[in-house]
Amino acid sequence: MKNRSWAFLAGGLLVALLLAGVVSNYASSHPDGLDSSLLKGCTVDADDTIVGGSCPAQQARDHELADSPLADYGVRGVRNSFVSTGLSGVLGVLVTFAIGAGGFWLLRRRGTTPTDGTTSIDGTTPTDGITTAPDDVRRRADAAS
Repeated sequence: MKNRSWAFLAGGLLVALLLAGVVSNYASSHPDGLDSSLLKGCTVDADDTIVGGSCPAQQARDHELADSPLADYGVRGVRNSFVSTGLSGVLGVLVTFAIGAGGFWLLRRRGTTPTDGTTSIDGTTPTDGITTAPDDVRRRADAAS
C-alpha cells in the first residue's frame, strides 16, 4: 500500500476514534423516531416511565445481551459515564476496523496472481518475468500508479 493510502487510512481511523470517543458523549438523550412512535397512545412521566394508556412500548423487554460488557452505550464497571461512553465508542470503532481490515486482507490474499511462471487469471503465461495483460487491465494498473 502506498504511503498516501496509509496516511488516509490512519487519518480516517483517527477521526472515527475522536468522534466515537468524544463527540458521542454529546448525542441527544431524547428518544429517536422509533422510540417516540412506540410511545404513541401512552402517558409517560418526567422519567419516561409509562403511567397509563395503551402503546406498543408496554410489551418491550430487555434484549438477551442487555447484561453484556458494552450494553447501553457504556462499559460495565466504569463509573464515570463520560469515560464509559467514550471507551465503548472507541472499542466499537477498533473492533469494526479490525474486522474490516481482516476481511480486506483475506480478499487481497485470495486475489493475488501467481508469480512462479504458471498461468495467470487472464490466461496468459508469463515469459522471462514479463507478464502480458489485456489492455483494459494494463490501463487500470497505469491509472492506479
